[in-house]
Amino acid sequence: MNSSKRVLVTGAEGYLGSVLCPHLLDKGYDVTGLDTGFFRDSVFYEAPEYRVIKKDARDFSESDIKNIDAVIHLAGISNDPFGNLSAEQIYNPTRDYARRIAALCKKNGVRFIFASSCSVYGKSSGGVLTEESETSPQTAYSKNKLEVEEDLKKLAGGGFSPVALRLSTVFGASPRMRFDIVVNMFAGMAMTSGEIVLNSDGSAFRPNIDIRDVAVAFEAALESKYDGEELLVLNVGRDDNNLSVREIAEIVAREVGGVEIKFLQKNPKLDKEGLFKSKVVQDGVDTRTYKVSFDKIKKIFPGFACHYTVAFGARDLAETLRSFNLDETIFKNPNFYRLQKIEGLLKEGKINVDLRWVQ
Repeated sequence: MNSSKRVLVTGAEGYLGSVLCPHLLDKGYDVTGLDTGFFRDSVFYEAPEYRVIKKDARDFSESDIKNIDAVIHLAGISNDPFGNLSAEQIYNPTRDYARRIAALCKKNGVRFIFASSCSVYGKSSGGVLTEESETSPQTAYSKNKLEVEEDLKKLAGGGFSPVALRLSTVFGASPRMRFDIVVNMFAGMAMTSGEIVLNSDGSAFRPNIDIRDVAVAFEAALESKYDGEELLVLNVGRDDNNLSVREIAEIVAREVGGVEIKFLQKNPKLDKEGLFKSKVVQDGVDTRTYKVSFDKIKKIFPGFACHYTVAFGARDLAETLRSFNLDETIFKNPNFYRLQKIEGLLKEGKINVDLRWVQ
């Protein structure tokens, strides 16, 4: 392994970046983060120290990749449109800066690895989906991921070999925790209230991946010898983590113990703070449902495997949450919910409608 590689990670102080950067440092990489700092203080437990440039990805310049071997691009917006802002106002800039950063990487001979999402598959009529399957994104977030992939396809070639990792729905502990993703939310609910509240009927399927396996996947992409003239798209996850939301709830309930499963549609008062609702769930039905194949990544990255099942990960997560004395006040803190955190910064006047810090 050439672990002396110099890697720049955008979005380094988010949920994923706060696990990925320390992982890469442990493996001997020279890591620099770049982050605008929206979630800098969303700290659940102390994060290891690593170098971070405080900068909006829109202001990324060629000097930022001087002496850099690879860029891992995590930066983006990961929630529904909010406030009075349209999806275009929120997501067009993220597409623009992803394309510009990738173009600078191409110009400077820097490897570019993009954190995409299996959510681009969106709504499936059945079967297990491969990277060649039709996509049907159901949210502005997943449409944005697909648009960035399309831009990368156009940039690929001429010695530029970008990689897009379509991540399954991530779960697991992070110094900058998120409780607005399914396994983490269910674990938090179970441990603080003794019940799990589903905002849908639970029939929709999702692939899931432990955050530690995500870090290993990015490491595999850094070490890959891929030098093709096209964008390399890979689904990332493990087959037995393709589960319905109801199955996930049952697994978490079993691992935590003494937990009742309830449905928000039957009792809206179960979510007084509005933390669990979703705009894509209507009348108890979540249109996002898909099962995904992970055969391709095993062939392209020999030796790579996801080690953690949802059951093991949920048990591990519960132990971590317990060790940090999770209670309802912490669990419902808006710092750990991406939509509520950014909305809060906007309402407090700390950022403006362009999602830039107010100086």
